[in-house]
Amino acid sequence: MRKHFKAWLALLLALTLLAAACGSDDEGEETSADTTEDTAAEETDDASADDSEDVADDAAAGDMPGAGLEVTMAKADWATEDPNAFVIRSLMQELGYEVTDPKDLELGPSNAYIAMAQGDADFWINSWYPGHRSWLENELPDGSKVGDHLSVVGEMMMAGGLQGYLITKSFAEEFGITSLDDFNSNADAIAAYDAQDPQPNNGVADIYGCQESWTCDDIITSQIAFSAWENIQQTIAGYDAMVAEAVTKADAGEPAIIYTWTPSAYITQLRPGDNVLWLEVNDVIDDSNPTGVEGGEEHDQRPGTATIGADSCPGSDGACQLGWIAADIQATANNEWLEANPAAGKLLELFQMNVVEVSLLNVEMDAGAAVEDLAARWIEENRATVDGWLAEARAAA
Repeated sequence: MRKHFKAWLALLLALTLLAAACGSDDEGEETSADTTEDTAAEETDDASADDSEDVADDAAAGDMPGAGLEVTMAKADWATEDPNAFVIRSLMQELGYEVTDPKDLELGPSNAYIAMAQGDADFWINSWYPGHRSWLENELPDGSKVGDHLSVVGEMMMAGGLQGYLITKSFAEEFGITSLDDFNSNADAIAAYDAQDPQPNNGVADIYGCQESWTCDDIITSQIAFSAWENIQQTIAGYDAMVAEAVTKADAGEPAIIYTWTPSAYITQLRPGDNVLWLEVNDVIDDSNPTGVEGGEEHDQRPGTATIGADSCPGSDGACQLGWIAADIQATANNEWLEANPAAGKLLELFQMNVVEVSLLNVEMDAGAAVEDLAARWIEENRATVDGWLAEARAAA
């Protein structure tokens, strides 16, 4: 699935300086002429050396517009976009920027947007829009909104964040469930699920939701309220632990429902059409903000559909109404930093990665591969494209 591009090196500019001295046939003026010529040659050499240094400095500045400049990069406290983070870090380093290790500042969205707005972080590549727009509505101590200080940059993975709910296939088929609405209204299915869920026998089905402050947790809560699923509630916990439980149950044919997304390695463990199925949602949440939270209007997921075959989404005829829009995964950056760093801003504007490629890289990470090595390999395989981005970034400076 990867495209392999032959690596090539940028050509280096070489400057050749020539110095010429004029001789004299007049032997009577030989000493004076030699002295004059030596002095002139020295002055010419000095001038040429100065010009050479200026040209070299200009060339270096053009190739490395970020030389001497430090960049503080934040990273989401989930790992599925780590390949993207380390690729963009390496590319900024090729422009001369000194970029912090993304793992040094791992944040959830609620803290990341405030950090970027206040200048404690310059950018990240982990924005999931439209859902994350809710964080832009938060108010800072000076009365301004977080979004007043930030800009969305580029189109890294547009509609790349396919997301929705998966259910154990055998359980869904046993009870004839194709949507969460079916599940909520099926008393027998709720009872069977409740007997084995994270909080058994509490009278409701505890589905595996999202980690706290990831935004998806808020959207799921809003979706439950919007659809009036009185027999369903969300378990909010560490996501990888929830996945591990859900995979174990799905493989064993035991009931499990979990929210998940791409790009990720999760769908190689929770395999739609094999051990799980996608569930439909009858009514896609709009901008009515049923829970009344700040920025909740941005939880709007319309149209909430994706082209998924009936073998993976049995209630559909191809257009599965997942209840979630396929999110645009993009960079967000501090406005003042963008203005001061046009080369970095241009690179973010151009930077893109393919969701399938990133999912495959996630599988390799899941198997133990180092993300730094994966990022370096991706850059090498896409060197022609990358060099085009870098050239435009240098020109923007």
